[in-house]
Amino acid sequence: MAKTFWQDRRVLLTGHTGFKGAWLSELLIGRGADLSGIALPPEAEDSLFTGLDLDSRMKSTLLDIRDADALQTEVAAHAPDIVLHLAAQSLVRRSYKDPVGNWATNVMGTVHLLEAVRRLDHPVTVIVVTTDKVYENREWAYAYRETDPLGGHDPYSASKAAAELVSASWRRSFGGDRLKIAAARAGNVIGGGDWAEDRLVPDIIRALQAGEAVKIRNPAAIRPWQHVLDPLNGYLTLAECVHASQEARFQSGYNFGPEPADVFPVRTLAEAILEHWPGKWTDASEADALHEAGRLSLSIDKARSDLGWAPVWRFDRAVEKTVDWYRQVMDGADPLQVTRDQIAAFEADR
Repeated sequence: MAKTFWQDRRVLLTGHTGFKGAWLSELLIGRGADLSGIALPPEAEDSLFTGLDLDSRMKSTLLDIRDADALQTEVAAHAPDIVLHLAAQSLVRRSYKDPVGNWATNVMGTVHLLEAVRRLDHPVTVIVVTTDKVYENREWAYAYRETDPLGGHDPYSASKAAAELVSASWRRSFGGDRLKIAAARAGNVIGGGDWAEDRLVPDIIRALQAGEAVKIRNPAAIRPWQHVLDPLNGYLTLAECVHASQEARFQSGYNFGPEPADVFPVRTLAEAILEHWPGKWTDASEADALHEAGRLSLSIDKARSDLGWAPVWRFDRAVEKTVDWYRQVMDGADPLQVTRDQIAAFEADR
């Protein structure tokens, strides 16, 4: 695809105040997109959205995607060519605390967005971002393929699988030249600027910063770890292919994960981080813990074959860059400059 694809293209990004959304905003700004964002306010004062000063560098609208009327008004005002839908309740443990709110955001929020886009009077491409957890998890070593059944034990996983069904329904019912819809399923991402609660890397960084032992809830759980820039590059590659092509095959679900050799237990990630930031970890497993999948891995053969996409940074490089981001920023470096430097390094390695 031409390097100028995103230049001046009208792009709407939902969830731009979140961790992945902020990184994706910076990527799109760097590629010259006419970028607008719709999201809730950032949860943390030290959010990456704030650190990158995105509020002054893009069109940013704060609203709840559960408000269908407000969302429709803003989508019509932005009149996007491409929509990247990242807005979601994205934490498994939080979904147990508020399952109704979780489903309202992840499922009905997606319905509201697709309906708002459907009412536009020009062609639009929508990439609905879900998760590796949309699959019916059998706790096996087999890497899940896009043809495997969707499911989900916890409210978060099941709601994202339902969002996939919504997307497929709108594509089949209302799709065509004016509305193209695809879904992107990413693995467990790491990278600088994530401060979410109950997420592994932010919990580790907070403990190390405080000089405390890192408490690991599920040390044996196996996950497909990847630096945040890899799946984001996948989302953009998918959007380019869907938008520019008349081939229906691109309008489907795609996995974006690491190479098979980069699927590791949680303890391995913790120990890799501690190689760059010395400390220790302790096993904080709970006998009555809420259910979380024990093993997840994704097959990326379809994205590699159809889109020509492949992960750029292997596990060790991803961990190194993640820790380096936090250490530089905590030592007083400008988050925007550190982020731009890492994007430049990633682009150089592609």
